[in-house]
Amino acid sequence: MIRSDDTGKFVLRVTLGILVLLHGISKLRGGGVGWIENLLSSHGVPGVVAYLVYVGEILAPVLLIAGIYTRLAGWIVAINMLVALWLVHTGRLWEIGKSGGWVLELEGMYLFGAIAIAFLGAGRFSVGGTGGRYN
Repeated sequence: MIRSDDTGKFVLRVTLGILVLLHGISKLRGGGVGWIENLLSSHGVPGVVAYLVYVGEILAPVLLIAGIYTRLAGWIVAINMLVALWLVHTGRLWEIGKSGGWVLELEGMYLFGAIAIAFLGAGRFSVGGTGGRYN
């Protein structure tokens, strides 16, 4: 079997990028971020901060897919997921689902996948290549 860390990095960042980007596209096409504005306001955070979700769910995933500023994009997605967990899922952090898995396993995979990318970088199969501080 051929071992390629760069191929693994490519698969991880493109998969995460596409999956998170679909959430951002859904917000663009659907009702927007109004419900997030309301959640933030209820926590004492200015509602305008909700528009940063587009950075975390559109800009950062596109950067991940292309492999540009990959480490930074990984941290942005991770922060986006932490805010989502805080706003929407705090009450379910320790809950186990009917099938025996963590109820928030999808959110957890997004969060920890983004952190892994932030530490690993883009790899050579990227627009940014292996060089550069943020790749």
